Amino acid sequence: MGDRVVTTLSLSHFLLTSAIIFVIGLIGFVTRRNMIVMFLCTELMFQAAAIAMIAFGHYHGDVSGQVFVIFILTVAAAEAALALGLVVLLFRRRATLSAEAWSELGEA
Repeated sequence: MGDRVVTTLSLSHFLLTSAIIFVIGLIGFVTRRNMIVMFLCTELMFQAAAIAMIAFGHYHGDVSGQVFVIFILTVAAAEAALALGLVVLLFRRRATLSAEAWSELGEA
């Protein structure tokens, strides 16, 4: 069968992964103008923060990080419902998903 090598992941591995995911979401949010893509990038940043909190909680033996992630997911679900409702409203009024159309809504 062979020898099996067991590797363990340290806290820094999870934090690095979380940081990379957060930066990908941030870059996507800043560079894209499509509202759905911006919304998905925001969700990606939320998930990166959740990974970091779960990792901190696991490696420090405290469950408060995991409990806080439940609150993050709750806020993300509420934000998702609100954002998608606004995007649908914007698309019905302007027939576009461009972020520039939001500034025009305030001027009308």
